[in-house]
Amino acid sequence: MKLRTLILGLCSASALAFAAHAESITIATVNNGDMVRMQKLTDDFTKANPDIQLNWVTLEENVLRERVTTDIATKGGQYDVMTIGTYEVPIWAKQSWLLPLDKLGDDYDAKDIIPAIAGGLSVDGKLYAAPFYGESSFVMYRKDLMEKAGLKMPDAPTWDFIKQAADKMTDRANGVNGVCLRGKAGWGENMAFLTAMSNSFGARWFDENWKPQFDQPEWKNTLQFYVDLMKADGPEGASSNGFNENLALFQQGKCGMWIDATVAASFVSDPKNSTVADKVGYALAPDNGLGKRGNWLWAWSLAIPAGTKKADAAEKFVSWATSKHYAELVASKEGWANVPPGTRSSLYANAEYQKAAPFAKMTLDSINAADPTHPTVKPVPYVGVQFVAIPEFQGLGTTVGQLFSAALAGQSSVDDALKQAQDAATAAMTEGGYIK
Repeated sequence: MKLRTLILGLCSASALAFAAHAESITIATVNNGDMVRMQKLTDDFTKANPDIQLNWVTLEENVLRERVTTDIATKGGQYDVMTIGTYEVPIWAKQSWLLPLDKLGDDYDAKDIIPAIAGGLSVDGKLYAAPFYGESSFVMYRKDLMEKAGLKMPDAPTWDFIKQAADKMTDRANGVNGVCLRGKAGWGENMAFLTAMSNSFGARWFDENWKPQFDQPEWKNTLQFYVDLMKADGPEGASSNGFNENLALFQQGKCGMWIDATVAASFVSDPKNSTVADKVGYALAPDNGLGKRGNWLWAWSLAIPAGTKKADAAEKFVSWATSKHYAELVASKEGWANVPPGTRSSLYANAEYQKAAPFAKMTLDSINAADPTHPTVKPVPYVGVQFVAIPEFQGLGTTVGQLFSAALAGQSSVDDALKQAQDAATAAMTEGGYIK
């Protein structure tokens, strides 16, 4: 009995000693479906790395951006891994706020990352964030409602067609809205959609001399079309709806069309969660015949802040979560259609994925069609499709997003919203030294 007690005591002491030596890393991430799924699969990582413990901070998109930006700018050191996007990576890397990812492992195969995605996450040829999933945006639509309306969705629709289809599909008596679009304020929420949309209307944030352009007819045409479309055919309370809210509406059968991130395709076509899974079709984001479509380019990516004291453990996690192995793990647990999309060329060459994901080709075509270096019809001094890659954009984009969300809610007119946006942008550009 004494021997057994001694052995148990030694085992407990060993476990405590091991726990004391285990390294704990804190990961800040967004509450999107793919990231929630990742957290459920991390036993695979901890089995291979028993000396690393994972702590999660999962936040709504706007809150995540605010928290990680504050933390990294003030060298707060709260997080060892941050989920950030294509906007932040080059700006933060140039500030020396991020560590280059040069220890991802011999079998990581960074060259397999889709060039359009890797380019936005690299500075001077070095990768500063690893893409967890990549996306553009496109049209998801109900094939049954389109047929009922007597229409056929083109592979490359115009905005006029979207308006025509939305009018015919709207059936408020039965809870069906012809179209669901982002209205929630935020530079990465409604302004991601509206900036990409404005590109197809010939609009731009700034001219070649950084003069704001919200007083030009192209922006008036964009915002007026959007507000009129949503009032006629959008859901009630649309000014509060972001990606997750519209996803839920579409899955519940309450949207005829939804123009949003290509990553949503696996969720709207998943019969476990979507009541319309077998009725969804896909098309390129709309255009106006001006040579630009209303689609964006983005990657939610994992990066390591320069202030972490646990860089090696953090990079092991980043490597695991963005690896080919992780894709195969998701496929084995959830099916190939649910693998995080848009990051690796090998996924789109995989016959099993092509068979399981009818949206695969349209997703890749949309990603490759976006051009961050020439995002608009007229020339601009900035890079970025649905954002402007300057530090001031984060605050300015959210301010403009609030003004446009208020216009959608009927709290101001389109003209007033545009005038206030012009004033806010002029003030920001003057203060930043872009214009005098």
